[in-house]
Amino acid sequence: MSTIRRQAIISSLLIYVGFAFGALNTYLFTKQGLFTPEQYGLTRAFIVIGQFFYGFAGFGFASVIYKFYPYYKDNLPVNKNDLLTVGFIVAFTGFVLTVCGGILFESVVVKKFIAKSPLIVRYYYWVFPFTFFLLFFSVMEAYAWSIGKTILPNFLREAGFRVLTTLLIIVFLVTGKNFDLFIRLFSLAYAISFFVLLIYLIKTHEFRFVTEISRVTKKFKKKILGLMAYTYGGNIVTITAQSVDFLAIASFRGLNFGAVFDFSSYLANVIQVPQRSLISVSIPVLSRAWKDKDFATIDRVYKKSSLNLLLISTFIFALIWLNYENAIRFLHLDPIYEQGKWVVFFLAMKNIVDMGTGVNGQIIATSTFWRFDFFSGIILLLLAVPLNIILVKQYGIIGSAWSNLASYIIYNTIRIVFLKRRFNLQPFSRQTLFVLAHSIACFVLIYFLFKNLEGLTGIVLRSITFMVLYITTAFYFKLSADIEPVLQTIKKKLRLGN
Repeated sequence: MSTIRRQAIISSLLIYVGFAFGALNTYLFTKQGLFTPEQYGLTRAFIVIGQFFYGFAGFGFASVIYKFYPYYKDNLPVNKNDLLTVGFIVAFTGFVLTVCGGILFESVVVKKFIAKSPLIVRYYYWVFPFTFFLLFFSVMEAYAWSIGKTILPNFLREAGFRVLTTLLIIVFLVTGKNFDLFIRLFSLAYAISFFVLLIYLIKTHEFRFVTEISRVTKKFKKKILGLMAYTYGGNIVTITAQSVDFLAIASFRGLNFGAVFDFSSYLANVIQVPQRSLISVSIPVLSRAWKDKDFATIDRVYKKSSLNLLLISTFIFALIWLNYENAIRFLHLDPIYEQGKWVVFFLAMKNIVDMGTGVNGQIIATSTFWRFDFFSGIILLLLAVPLNIILVKQYGIIGSAWSNLASYIIYNTIRIVFLKRRFNLQPFSRQTLFVLAHSIACFVLIYFLFKNLEGLTGIVLRSITFMVLYITTAFYFKLSADIEPVLQTIKKKLRLGN
């Protein structure tokens, strides 16, 4: 677990560097007088639609890499390992088919968005280069995760994309706010991350284009195709469920409200950074544990991931919620974004639920019962799509937030029950209740102490006091077994630095 903890900490720190740039970008996108809400909404539409197309083009091969890499490693010499080569061939085939489908259904896109979100229609074809580089970067990212090289891929996905976006915003400003040029360059945003990771894998001798199909691929061909089929369906279902909220808002309410929703989603998703890091470093450990039938390791990863992610997610949410309205006014953001306050709350609750239930999805995906991932995804889709459409039409963007929370509560409950019944694995303990009670108590105390304090002074004092209170009491009550080792590691690093 120490390897997971160390890599997760490093990845989280690097990714938070990316979030610092993301915060800067979000500020520039939402500040009055720079981008319009519609223009900001279009950049979010590129990401949402690009992810949607990626779900179709990827054919679920990333899961094949996670699941079967140990078999390739244990049974093939490095110069015969064709796993990454097969992944590239599958990705290219999927991309060509996705482009054909995108062209075929262009009329549907025009019909759904021309009235409320015409910018989507105008720049529709520029989503395809965005998808291309995202797709091939993701294949290499999955391979890098499997070989234990998680830090650079995480940094490139989270920080690289955001740093490049910052540079593009600078170009936008120095070219007299030329949005047409900006959005065309934005469509190539993942190209830099793709080439950097490609060069890294080549220099570390991990990238090989193998022209001969290996005996491992031949032996596991049917299982690989079966996993791809189920994972592909599951990915489409999951990504559709994740995309429907923004697309429904853009279609029924317009890109300006899509921008508000995305701004709220961004703040709520800050909570998820540690989860992304932990997932990337836990996948190879879980995959190996399933292969070795090491249930003790799986149970330990499950419980520790649940407790630690709950502790971190409630900490980050409290910081956001304590300062939301004050920060909007202090930063002089467009007043339209104040409408996202309760959207942030319900989306954050969704993320806390998702993180507090641990790496249940990764445990299922790396097990022999990975097909269940597909069926649980179907349930998520059946919940999310109608709920979003109905609630967005009736209540606007807050309806989408309600839909997200309800869907993910049911979705994660199903996964928890499955793992409990099938493997007697469950993520919770008495410490879970202590963490929740501790988080609520710290929040309430700081809220009432600094309730009437406005401006930068209020933000700084609230934040610092809350952080000191939360961290010291969490350490004192030993809410997580990983707190003390982390602090000892930090102290050791500081001593070495001196």
